[in-house]
Amino acid sequence: MSGISVRYIVDDVDAAVAFYQKHLGFSVSFRPAQGFAILEKDGFRLLVSAMTGPGGAPQAMPDGRKPEPGGWNRIQIEVADIEAQVTALRQAGARFRNEIVQGMGGKQILLEDPAGNPIELFEAPKK
Repeated sequence: MSGISVRYIVDDVDAAVAFYQKHLGFSVSFRPAQGFAILEKDGFRLLVSAMTGPGGAPQAMPDGRKPEPGGWNRIQIEVADIEAQVTALRQAGARFRNEIVQGMGGKQILLEDPAGNPIELFEAPKK
């Protein structure tokens, strides 16, 4: 494995894998253990790691802090029709942190995965 990946800490790897596959079009490229999976979409790799287990990701920092889901750093997924995507996700029970907002660069909304990690759905302006 080479290149750049993003890691999300999740409280349920199975739920995260199912969510990213079903709702966002990711595929599983590697699942060596119950508490870890590598998901891929369009050349992007997302590593999902459990909050506990033998791996390095859930280990406490020297000051005692433990990695946990959530926060504000996020991946951005560009979509063609943000309103349709949001409608489908809401019907499936997905959680959002806000409503669709219009910015200078396009429309966006913050979706949460099952562990509360943010995913920015983004629609560029139509040309």
